[in-house]
Amino acid sequence: MAEEQQRIEFSDNAAEGRYEARIGGTLAGVAQYLRAPGVVAVTHTEVEPAFEGRGVGGALSHHILQAVQEAGEKVAPVCPYFARYIREHPDYQPLVYDKHEPG
Repeated sequence: MAEEQQRIEFSDNAAEGRYEARIGGTLAGVAQYLRAPGVVAVTHTEVEPAFEGRGVGGALSHHILQAVQEAGEKVAPVCPYFARYIREHPDYQPLVYDKHEPG
Protein backbone atom coordinates (compact mmCIF):
# COMPACT_ATOMS: atom_id res chain seq x y z
CA MET A 1 0.00 0.00 0.00
CA ALA A 2 2.79 2.45 0.85
CA GLU A 3 4.35 1.89 -2.57
CA GLU A 4 1.06 2.77 -4.29
CA GLN A 5 0.84 5.91 -2.16
CA GLN A 6 4.23 7.00 -3.51
CA ARG A 7 3.35 6.49 -7.19
CA ILE A 8 2.85 9.85 -8.86
CA GLU A 9 0.38 10.11 -11.72
CA PHE A 10 0.62 13.02 -14.12
CA SER A 11 -1.92 14.68 -16.37
CA ASP A 12 -2.11 17.73 -18.59
CA ASN A 13 -5.19 19.69 -17.59
CA ALA A 14 -5.25 21.91 -20.69
CA ALA A 15 -8.56 23.50 -19.68
CA GLU A 16 -6.88 24.87 -16.53
CA GLY A 17 -3.50 25.47 -18.21
CA ARG A 18 -1.62 23.24 -15.83
CA TYR A 19 0.11 19.91 -15.44
CA GLU A 20 -1.07 18.03 -12.38
CA ALA A 21 0.62 15.46 -10.16
CA ARG A 22 -1.54 13.14 -8.06
CA ILE A 23 -0.61 10.60 -5.42
CA GLY A 24 -3.30 8.11 -4.52
CA GLY A 25 -5.82 10.20 -6.45
CA THR A 26 -5.09 13.31 -4.38
CA LEU A 27 -3.74 16.45 -6.04
CA ALA A 28 -0.14 16.73 -4.84
CA GLY A 29 1.22 19.49 -7.07
CA VAL A 30 0.64 21.61 -10.15
CA ALA A 31 2.69 23.48 -12.71
CA GLN A 32 0.85 26.34 -14.42
CA TYR A 33 1.75 27.01 -18.03
CA LEU A 34 0.98 29.13 -21.06
CA ARG A 35 1.27 27.75 -24.57
CA ALA A 36 2.42 29.36 -27.80
CA PRO A 37 3.14 27.47 -31.03
CA GLY A 38 6.01 25.10 -30.20
CA VAL A 39 6.66 26.59 -26.74
CA VAL A 40 5.39 25.80 -23.25
CA ALA A 41 6.06 28.58 -20.73
CA VAL A 42 6.01 27.13 -17.20
CA THR A 43 4.99 30.06 -15.02
CA HIS A 44 4.46 28.60 -11.54
CA THR A 45 5.05 25.31 -9.75
CA GLU A 46 3.37 24.51 -6.46
CA VAL A 47 3.36 21.40 -4.25
CA GLU A 48 0.60 20.91 -1.69
CA PRO A 49 1.99 21.21 1.88
CA ALA A 50 1.08 17.60 2.73
CA PHE A 51 3.30 16.38 -0.13
CA GLU A 52 6.32 18.67 0.31
CA GLY A 53 9.69 16.97 0.57
CA ARG A 54 8.56 13.90 -1.36
CA GLY A 55 10.03 14.79 -4.75
CA VAL A 56 6.75 15.86 -6.32
CA GLY A 57 8.09 19.12 -7.77
CA GLY A 58 11.11 17.43 -9.32
CA ALA A 59 9.04 14.56 -10.71
CA LEU A 60 6.54 17.03 -12.16
CA SER A 61 9.34 19.07 -13.77
CA HIS A 62 10.86 15.90 -15.21
CA HIS A 63 7.47 14.83 -16.60
CA ILE A 64 6.90 18.21 -18.26
CA LEU A 65 10.35 18.19 -19.86
CA GLN A 66 9.86 14.65 -21.15
CA ALA A 67 6.44 15.57 -22.61
CA VAL A 68 7.85 18.70 -24.26
CA GLN A 69 10.78 16.74 -25.68
CA GLU A 70 8.50 14.03 -27.08
CA ALA A 71 6.29 16.69 -28.70
CA GLY A 72 9.32 18.38 -30.30
CA GLU A 73 8.60 21.61 -28.45
CA LYS A 74 10.64 24.00 -26.30
CA VAL A 75 10.13 25.35 -22.78
CA ALA A 76 10.33 28.86 -21.41
CA PRO A 77 11.19 28.43 -17.72
CA VAL A 78 9.51 31.49 -16.17
CA CYS A 79 9.01 29.75 -12.81
CA PRO A 80 12.18 30.00 -10.67
CA TYR A 81 11.80 26.42 -9.39
CA PHE A 82 11.43 25.03 -12.90
CA ALA A 83 14.39 27.12 -14.13
CA ARG A 84 16.54 25.79 -11.28
CA TYR A 85 15.52 22.22 -12.09
CA ILE A 86 16.77 22.71 -15.65
CA ARG A 87 20.04 24.25 -14.42
CA GLU A 88 20.53 21.23 -12.14
CA HIS A 89 19.75 18.82 -15.02
CA PRO A 90 21.74 20.27 -17.94
CA ASP A 91 20.67 17.48 -20.31
CA TYR A 92 17.42 19.45 -20.63
CA GLN A 93 19.14 22.73 -21.55
CA PRO A 94 18.62 22.17 -25.32
CA LEU A 95 14.85 22.29 -24.69
CA VAL A 96 14.99 25.87 -23.42
CA TYR A 97 13.43 28.33 -25.84
CA ASP A 98 15.78 31.03 -27.11
CA LYS A 99 13.89 33.99 -28.56
CA HIS A 100 16.97 34.84 -30.64
CA GLU A 101 17.01 31.43 -32.28
CA PRO A 102 15.75 31.41 -35.88
CA GLY A 103 12.21 30.04 -35.85
